[in-house]
Amino acid sequence: MASGSAIRGSRVGAGPMGEAERGDTAPRVSISYWCANGHETRPSFAAEARDDAPATWDCPRCGFPAGQEQLNPPEPVKNEPYKTHLAYVKERRSDQDGVDILDEALAALRARRGN
Repeated sequence: MASGSAIRGSRVGAGPMGEAERGDTAPRVSISYWCANGHETRPSFAAEARDDAPATWDCPRCGFPAGQEQLNPPEPVKNEPYKTHLAYVKERRSDQDGVDILDEALAALRARRGN
């Protein structure tokens, strides 16, 4: 004996999928992009937007930027490593500046202590 609903396995709005219900699709064109690792990506665009396609596209395999020229792909972006506060200070100050500041701080400390 079968129990349950006659529409078992269906969902609201389910029906035949096809051109008759959705209408005609826009003409599409695939454009090839290559990254520095040689991966090819072929996203598709509307044919009328071919001239407006982006110059670069992110490679889904490695994340590098990809361009439309296979023999001349764009260079990968170089990420700067995290810098500490001390690294930024060393960029702004010379070693002599550091010695001078340290001497001033030690003189002020000795003056407060009475030495």
